[in-house]
Amino acid sequence: MPAPIPVYPLAALGEPAAAPADFFFLGPDSAPARLPIERPYRSDYYKIGLCLHGSARLQVNLETYELGPRSLMLLSPYAIKQWPYMAADMEALSVFFTKEFVAAGGGPSPDAFAFFERDARHVFELPPAPAERIAELLRAIGQQYNAPHAYRTEIVRSLIHILLHETAPIYSAQHVSLKAVQTRSQLIAAEFKALVNSHYANERGLAFYANKLCITPKHLAETIKQATGKPALAWLAEAVLLEARVLLQNPALTIGQVADALHFADQSAFGRFFRNHVGVGPAAYRQGGA
Repeated sequence: MPAPIPVYPLAALGEPAAAPADFFFLGPDSAPARLPIERPYRSDYYKIGLCLHGSARLQVNLETYELGPRSLMLLSPYAIKQWPYMAADMEALSVFFTKEFVAAGGGPSPDAFAFFERDARHVFELPPAPAERIAELLRAIGQQYNAPHAYRTEIVRSLIHILLHETAPIYSAQHVSLKAVQTRSQLIAAEFKALVNSHYANERGLAFYANKLCITPKHLAETIKQATGKPALAWLAEAVLLEARVLLQNPALTIGQVADALHFADQSAFGRFFRNHVGVGPAAYRQGGA
């Protein structure tokens, strides 16, 4: 079967004629990347970025984030991403890198950091002091990225290592602080959405998730509705539909292969599910009918 998910390689961020790279930097003065990021996509790279000015909206898996000044962005290859809105005055500092680049020579793997996990919180606003520390590191990376230095690659790698370790305690403190103010219902909802992100392709019944959370399906359904305003089954359907839309963008995949990838009994079952939620069938959606 062809690769099931369209993935943007790191090389796609630069000029078409540029040689493949293991790291890339974008700042306010950089030429914008020519990628259709307003549509769902995955990437083969990691990103740490900081919004300096303006606003944007980012969707990562089942979460929507509103970005503004001092918003820290932490994105991994494991998430489906989409930028439905970006203001014309949006300015940010962002470094992109591959796992192989960061881990070369015995360096840490990005996957060792909690903020790159699939169910992590991918955007949060920093207080002024940590935001300035992160901005200084990103500016230093940008300066070295554009400098014709004999050891440019090694210096950038070292700075990214520092950036990762500087970000880790900031993320941990934000994560603990967020949990401390969450109610029991909000914690269950957060854990439920994390489980959905990991298991939606195989498990679409509430009993599985209730069992994982050690509560009854009825209690789970009531809690998710109360905490999020949306039924638990709607969260599951949304996760499946997000993946289905991405899969359907790949013309190399037949609709039957998409159904198989999402573990539907057959193509007809997938078609009924998709039509019930989207209003048109997969073939019509693929042709631009929705």
